Amino acid sequence: MSQKYEGLAKDIVRLVGGKENVSNAFHCQTRLRFNLKDGSKADKEAVEQLDGVITVVEGSGQFQVCIGPHVADVFEEVEKLVDLSGADAVPAEKKGVGDAIIDFVSGTFQPIIPALSGAGMVKAVMALLVVFNLIDRSSQTYAMLNIFSDGVFYFLPILLAFCEAQKLKCNPILAAGVAAMMVHPTWLSFVSAGDPVSFFGVIPFTLANYASSVIPIILVVFVQSFVEKWLNKHISPSVNLVFVPMLAFLIMGTLAFSILGPIGYLIGNALAAVFTWLATNAAWAPAVLIGGLCPVLVMFGMHNGIAPLGVMQMSQLGYDSIWGPGNIVSNMCQATAGLVVSMRTKDSKEKQISLSGAITAYMGVTEPILYGINLPKRYPLIASMIGGAAGGLYAGLTHTHRFATGSGGLPAVLLYIGDDTLQYMINIIIAMLIGSAITAVLTFFLSLRYEGKDAAEGDEGSPAADAASAPASPAPSAPVQAADTIVAAPVSGSLIAMEDVPDPLFSTKAMGNGCAIKPASGSIYAPCNGTVTALADTGHAIGLVADTGAEILIHIGIDTVNLAGKPFTPHVKQGSQVKQGDLLMEVDLAQIEAAGLSTVTPVIVTNTDSFATVTTVAKGTVSSGQDLLALRA
Repeated sequence: MSQKYEGLAKDIVRLVGGKENVSNAFHCQTRLRFNLKDGSKADKEAVEQLDGVITVVEGSGQFQVCIGPHVADVFEEVEKLVDLSGADAVPAEKKGVGDAIIDFVSGTFQPIIPALSGAGMVKAVMALLVVFNLIDRSSQTYAMLNIFSDGVFYFLPILLAFCEAQKLKCNPILAAGVAAMMVHPTWLSFVSAGDPVSFFGVIPFTLANYASSVIPIILVVFVQSFVEKWLNKHISPSVNLVFVPMLAFLIMGTLAFSILGPIGYLIGNALAAVFTWLATNAAWAPAVLIGGLCPVLVMFGMHNGIAPLGVMQMSQLGYDSIWGPGNIVSNMCQATAGLVVSMRTKDSKEKQISLSGAITAYMGVTEPILYGINLPKRYPLIASMIGGAAGGLYAGLTHTHRFATGSGGLPAVLLYIGDDTLQYMINIIIAMLIGSAITAVLTFFLSLRYEGKDAAEGDEGSPAADAASAPASPAPSAPVQAADTIVAAPVSGSLIAMEDVPDPLFSTKAMGNGCAIKPASGSIYAPCNGTVTALADTGHAIGLVADTGAEILIHIGIDTVNLAGKPFTPHVKQGSQVKQGDLLMEVDLAQIEAAGLSTVTPVIVTNTDSFATVTTVAKGTVSSGQDLLALRA
C-alpha cells in the first residue's frame, strides 16, 4: 500500500492527543472514528485544517475525522501509530457457513503465499540451471538450492500451524510447537523403520509421514484452539504460563499422533486419489472451469477457498493442475481485454484506467481491471471468460501443471519448468496465447457495437449530444430529458434536502451532491442498473457504480456504524451486479430509532464533479423506484 497518507495519519494522531489518548480507532465508509480517553486534548480546528480532511464531527462518544473515499488507506497508516491491541473491536458482520469456511481457509493460507512463491521461484531457477546443463544434480550447489526451495514445503505444517492459530486466536507458538513434533526426525525414523509405536504401551500411534502435509495440521490446530481456551479458562493465571503449554503439548501431541493426524492423513490420501483421477480422466475440467470462471470467483471471494486446493495437490503429488494453469490463463485474458478497451474507448479516463489495469493484470493482479473496466462494461468480461475457458482447455488437454506455487502473472511461467523439461512452460505459454488471441478478437468485435455506440451518442450535432448540452431547468421538479442519467429512490419516505441532513459531512456536500430520504420502510432497493462496489462490514452503507458511470453512495442512517450491523440484513455482496429495483438491504428501522440514532438516509453522487448538474427531481414524499436525481453530463 502507498505511504502517501503517512504524513496525514501522523498529523491526525498528534492532533487528537497522541497515541496515548486513543483507546480505540476504526473506520466506516467515509470517516476515521476515534474513541478518545480525554476529548479535551483533541484540537478539532487544527484537524479540520489538514489537507485531506473534509471536516470533523463529534458525536456518539467519538471524534470522527471525515476523510471520504480514501479513508481505508488513511486508517492503514493510523493503525501503525496507535496501539489497538487492547481495544474493543467493532463486531464483525455475521457470516454464513460458506463465507466462514472461505474466510478460514483464506486466513490460514494467504499469509504463507509469499514464502511459497519465493521458494517456487527458486525451484524454477534451479530447474532452468539443470535444463541448460549449468549445474549437475549430484553437485553440492544443486543440493543447497534444493534446500533453499524445499525448506518451506517440507516444514509447511509448521507455517500453516502458526497462521491457522493466528486466525483462530490461539497461541501460534504452541501450535507451531505441536507441528514441529509431527515433522521431528525421530518420528520420521520410526515411520521409516515401520515398527509399531505405542504410547505408554497402551495408545497406538499410526505411522504416517506428516512432512509437507496440509490436512493433518489443520485438524490438529483446530482442535487445539478449543483445548487451549479451555485450559486458559480453568487454570489459575498464577501458574498459567507453566501448565497451559505443558498440558497443551501432552494433550495435543497424543491426539496428533493417535487420532487427528491419522484422520488428516487419510483425508489427504483421499484428496490425492481425487487429484490423480482428475489428472488421468478429466485433466481438462479444472483448467477450463478456473480459466472461464475465475473472474466470477474473484468477485464473490470464492477464489480464496479454491486456490489452496492447488497447494494441497502440490503437497500430495508435487504439482498443481487444479488452480495454477486456469488462473494464469484467465489473468492474461482479462489483461488483454483491458488492453483492447484502452485502444478502442474514446473516453480518456477509461483509456487511462484500462491501460494501467491491463499492465497490473499481466503481472497477476486483476482486481483493478476487473472492477474498473471489464465488469462495468460487461463485454470485455464476457470475452475474457470465453478466452480463458478456451486457453484452459488447451492447458488441460496437454496435462499442463506447475511445480511450485506463486502469482498468476507473466513471471509465473517459470513455475512450469520441471521434470527436466521446458515442455510444460511451452504449453502454458501456448494456452495463454490461445486465450489472449480469442479474447482480443471477441473484445474488438464487441467494441464495434458498444464503443461505437457510445462514440456515436457523443457526436456533435446528434440528438443525444444536443439534449446533453441543453441547459437544465433550475426547478427541482423539472422534466427529465432523455439524455439524463436517472437515479431512482432506493427507499420510500419523505424527501429531505441535503443541507438539512443532521451530519456536516453530508449537509456541506463534502461527499458530493444528492438528497436524503427519511425512510418509511426498511427495504432498500437498487437505484440504478450497476455493480455493488462497496458494502460496509456493518451494513450501514452501500456503494454502487451505475452502468452510466455514476457513483452512488447510500448511507443508511446517521452514525449507524456504531450498531455493528445488528439492524442490517444485506441481500447482495461486493461485486454483485444489480438491476434497478433489486433488493439490496433490509433494515430494522425501529432498532435504529431505539438506539437514539437518525434513520435519515443520504443518497449521494460521490463523483458529482463528473457531471454538469445533479438535480433533485422529486418533491415531498417518494416511493422506491420513483425518479429521484437527474444527472447531466
